Amino acid sequence: MQRSPLLLKAATRVPASRLQAAMLASALAFTLLGAAAAMAQTTAAPPAKAAEQKAYVPDVGQQGKDVIWVPTPQALVDKMLDMAKVTPKDRLMDLGSGDGRTVITAAQRGLTAQGIEYNPDMVELSRENAKRAGVADRATFVAADLFTTDLSQADVITMFLLSTINEKLRPKILDLRPGTRIVSNTFRMGDWEPDASETLTQNCQTYCTALLWIVPAKVQGKWDLDGQTLQLEQRYQMLSGKLGATPISDARLDGTSITFTADGVRYAGVVNGRNMTGNAAGKGQWQAKRM
Repeated sequence: MQRSPLLLKAATRVPASRLQAAMLASALAFTLLGAAAAMAQTTAAPPAKAAEQKAYVPDVGQQGKDVIWVPTPQALVDKMLDMAKVTPKDRLMDLGSGDGRTVITAAQRGLTAQGIEYNPDMVELSRENAKRAGVADRATFVAADLFTTDLSQADVITMFLLSTINEKLRPKILDLRPGTRIVSNTFRMGDWEPDASETLTQNCQTYCTALLWIVPAKVQGKWDLDGQTLQLEQRYQMLSGKLGATPISDARLDGTSITFTADGVRYAGVVNGRNMTGNAAGKGQWQAKRM
């Protein structure tokens, strides 16, 4: 197709310098437009990259503040809670809560449970796990040092720590309210013998022993038991001593519950601060006051 003479004539009238300027302006416009688009992409990039970041995944054996992280087998978590005879009325604290499985399992049983964990990444992971399990209202997690944490509100304390750590915590635990239940995965509490111990033989390959302690009342000293002096010596939950001049035997504490035998009579009672009350087989009610 041929151009009309008028259009051809008009085109030939545009100076080369003006044509170059127009092309330069057009190129500049495209350059600025491209730069603006690039800046927009750069500004939008961080959220996209953040969305692409992988969720935190802990490694078994990774180093923590006091111990390495090894998860408690779920079967043993269940056994530990069973041994502590937990109920929905109990408040549980898990020391070194890791990925949150013990706290979450307790919450699924209706307990109010809290995990104490030094690693903030683990704390966030636990919170997400609790949300997915639908128990975030009862399972909470705190980034804290277990040695500086107030344990006094707990009815049940669970832990999977080394024996050296357990022993370091032991004085603090023994000062808790009598009857508080302590359950440890595998590791002991020095010379404080557990009240119960169970080892799983199914659905568990490593770290399969649950150990239970019940914080005993403090009863060492002299008591006036219905006019007789009851002298008690205490080593954790184990007792020895005399009722009058008669040595007592088979004596121990189960939290606030006390039992002992004196002169063939079996005594069973409850400690309430500076007072004890109970029954003596064949003799009826008895009571004692700290002297």
